[in-house]
Amino acid sequence: MADRKQVLVAEDSSVIQNLTKKVLQFQNYDIESARDGQQVLDMLKQKNYDIILMDINMPKMNGMECSKQIRNMDDDKKSQVPIIAISGNASNYTEEDFEKAGMDEYIPKPINFDHLVEVVKKHTE
Repeated sequence: MADRKQVLVAEDSSVIQNLTKKVLQFQNYDIESARDGQQVLDMLKQKNYDIILMDINMPKMNGMECSKQIRNMDDDKKSQVPIIAISGNASNYTEEDFEKAGMDEYIPKPINFDHLVEVVKKHTE
């Protein structure tokens, strides 16, 4: 099916990665995953995604820095991809911090997967 939406899950926890993948595949999304911000940028250079689920705390490059770099890309489609922040310590950040980094929305951990599906649908339809 060519119209399946492409989701990039940026998350260093394999447990959360696998759960997110299973939940979204059940909703007919195609899922790819990255373990750090640098890998996200490398993958995004090769392919377009419909949405990125971005963990904040990752090795090599965190989600905030990665989001800023995505927003500065020359390719309009890539630079405007919806980015959803996912974090277990959002208390360290304000909504303004997420906005400044170019993130469209925020989902706290532990992830409510019903809410995750709603947010992904909202940003990809």
